[in-house]
Amino acid sequence: MSDVQLFSGPNDLHLHSNHSDGTENPGQVVQQAHASGIRTMALTDHDRTTGWAEAAATTASLGMTFLPGMELSAKHEWRSVHVLGYLFDPDDAALRAETDRIRGDRIGRAERIVRNIGRDYDLTWSDVQEQMASDATVGRPHIADALVARGIVSDRSAAFDGILHPREGYYEPHYAPDPLTAIGLITSAGGVPVIAHPVTSGRDRMMPIAFIERLIDAGLAGFEIEHRENTEAGKRTLRALVDKHDLIVTGSSDYHGAGKPNRPGENTTTDAMVARIIERATGTAPRYP
Repeated sequence: MSDVQLFSGPNDLHLHSNHSDGTENPGQVVQQAHASGIRTMALTDHDRTTGWAEAAATTASLGMTFLPGMELSAKHEWRSVHVLGYLFDPDDAALRAETDRIRGDRIGRAERIVRNIGRDYDLTWSDVQEQMASDATVGRPHIADALVARGIVSDRSAAFDGILHPREGYYEPHYAPDPLTAIGLITSAGGVPVIAHPVTSGRDRMMPIAFIERLIDAGLAGFEIEHRENTEAGKRTLRALVDKHDLIVTGSSDYHGAGKPNRPGENTTTDAMVARIIERATGTAPRYP
């Protein structure tokens, strides 16, 4: 890699638009990041890349660097595992086939959840569709927004703490590949895989160390350690793995617009780590200003 650094920080590598479960279009997400002082950012919508063009155009207009990305859904046993992929080839056939399968199953799963809820509450699939941008990747946040719009709950957090919590009995599983497959798909497409918020509390608690070691052997590049939902104990464990394997460490906001309290730039990634991601990737290039 050239000694000349073509991007500048601060860097936020995990933001969502309304192409998945954010509430703003990609251009608005970029504008919010810029207003918060971010100068290099990644758009990481769930299981799709359709927001890249708009985000890249807006970053260019604002003198920012854009790192194309995605948050790929995966599952280990009962755990939901999200794998951030950076700078992969969006036209890779195997990766596209898998994301098509994931998104297709998300639709059926969301419809099943809504039918379950509709037995006890005044909620229909049409209510959910009204909360989605055209062709967005549907998810439980859209159901939460529909519950809010119908006045059944006060906000997304209340929906996830109540009706949408698995203990309430309305939950339905959805298809997702195992993390080994997810990492293999991203690396085969020339991308750099980083596990998102890997040590949150509750249902998504940390994968076993032995399995994480297998992921590292398979090409896992690093962890998103600085994230508001990661536990301090979990972060200490991850830092030991980072030191052992010389892994990449990121910090990000996981911004969703009005859908979450997370704000752009509340956690950031160092320039050195962004440079390592760029150097490692072969699938697509950053969009420099």
